[in-house]
Amino acid sequence: MELISWNVNGLRACVNKGFLDFFKDIDADFFCLQEIKLQAGQIDLELPGYYQYWNYAKKKGYSGTAIFAKHEPLSITRGIGFEEHDQEGRTITLEYDSFYLVTVYTPNSQRGLARLDYRMTWDDAFRNYIAELQQAKPVIVCGDLNVAHQEIDLKNPQTNRKNAGFTDEERNKFSQLLQAGLIDTFRHFYPDKEDAYTWWSYFANSRERNIGWRIDYFLISQVLKDSLIDALIYDQIMGSDHCPVGLQISL
Repeated sequence: MELISWNVNGLRACVNKGFLDFFKDIDADFFCLQEIKLQAGQIDLELPGYYQYWNYAKKKGYSGTAIFAKHEPLSITRGIGFEEHDQEGRTITLEYDSFYLVTVYTPNSQRGLARLDYRMTWDDAFRNYIAELQQAKPVIVCGDLNVAHQEIDLKNPQTNRKNAGFTDEERNKFSQLLQAGLIDTFRHFYPDKEDAYTWWSYFANSRERNIGWRIDYFLISQVLKDSLIDALIYDQIMGSDHCPVGLQISL
């Protein structure tokens, strides 16, 4: 089984930059999107063989998530059960017989860390949500978690220590999420791989120079470890300031 996660930074724009070519070529079982930046009725995608699930932000042109799935779920949950966290379309959970699939677009702490306090409450609430799911069955979590966990996960760790996405607070919350029973699948396979990034600034030719961050992840419950096949970064795929990431797993 293959799963793809991609922060498309505006799905309508990404569709005009080759999104459907990659979608058709990869032919994944699940295709999870973050930052779709649209509302119901603003796009009509013909995706034969896929069920489509959407979670739109209340604010127009902002945030939002989607999952396109070949397999119909037992249940669909939008949000994590807290009104303060569920206004921006940041999560979708699909339930299947043997696992939950959760796609997430974690809030950015923003310039000057203006939203860091909110981000901390979000991280705690999301971790608790995942812990509750895991009491029932294993989880696969994917998406833009807006944090580079370790120094190896971004090009310039020293100059970014107090910037959004690499603060000690955000990194500690990510460590706590892993400690709740999850595996960072890419580091499971490639613990020492450098220069493996999933997001690049649009400024200063960052992508061409590979000055990037790894902030897009597939995390899985520990009990699924023996089912892992590979974790991938599709860094040659354009269309967004993020590239797709993938998971191959036998379920």
